[in-house]
Amino acid sequence: MTVKVLTTLAVMGLLAIGCTRNAITGRRQFSLISDAEINSMSDAQYRQFLTSNKILTTQGNRDVAMVNSVAQKLIAAIQTYYTEQGLANELNNFKWEVNLVQDNQVNAWCMPGGKIVVYTGILPVTKNEEGLAVVMGHEIAHALAKHGKERMSQGLFQQMGGQALSIALMNKPAETRNLFMGAYGLGSNVGFVLPFSRKNELEADVLGLRFSALAGYNPQEAISFWQRMGALGGEKPAELLSTHPADERRIAELKQAMPEILAKYYKKS
Repeated sequence: MTVKVLTTLAVMGLLAIGCTRNAITGRRQFSLISDAEINSMSDAQYRQFLTSNKILTTQGNRDVAMVNSVAQKLIAAIQTYYTEQGLANELNNFKWEVNLVQDNQVNAWCMPGGKIVVYTGILPVTKNEEGLAVVMGHEIAHALAKHGKERMSQGLFQQMGGQALSIALMNKPAETRNLFMGAYGLGSNVGFVLPFSRKNELEADVLGLRFSALAGYNPQEAISFWQRMGALGGEKPAELLSTHPADERRIAELKQAMPEILAKYYKKS
């Protein structure tokens, strides 16, 4: 066999070995990283992030109270949903935390293990609790569907030849940490952000709306929110738009999914 053929076979073998099935989406994903490894790295980077950013406290801050309230409702709804689906064990490694950061970035994210951060810059766009639930539900859905781990695995494969995370950290610690930061879009100091695929985005949209609907928030607010996000791009591109394309296709897909979400998951309070 030629070197090219052998290389192709090796790549195909690595892809086959690295595929796992996600419990909540049912889709097979490329994964070179274990949950334990990504959660450990996530916790370390999250703690570092908290020390280098201004975290707002609950004392007299209505925005903090709102973020915490939405988070608790979403988490409770997710725990109920997972239990009903027989997937409660999937949440064992989620140690939920939520923080509001004083930062003008129009951004939010949820890391593996349930570490949620909302930036104050996105609150004028969310406008209300239901808009915030759309954003937080979407970001939590990315974490539950393990999209960040999936695209970091792709980055390891593309940039480091598919090395195991432990080896990559040993050989190229700075590059590996930057790859992690890029995979999760942690802050403007990151020189790049690996894009989510269209499939990842649609999964996060639909799952996030299920969660926000189950938490009692009207999922139809998602249409208005993404329209507002899209309008921002014409003046000053929002950080969130680098990985979350707010285009006509997304809104069309949300409208298509809306009847089922309203019928099955939304219970008006």
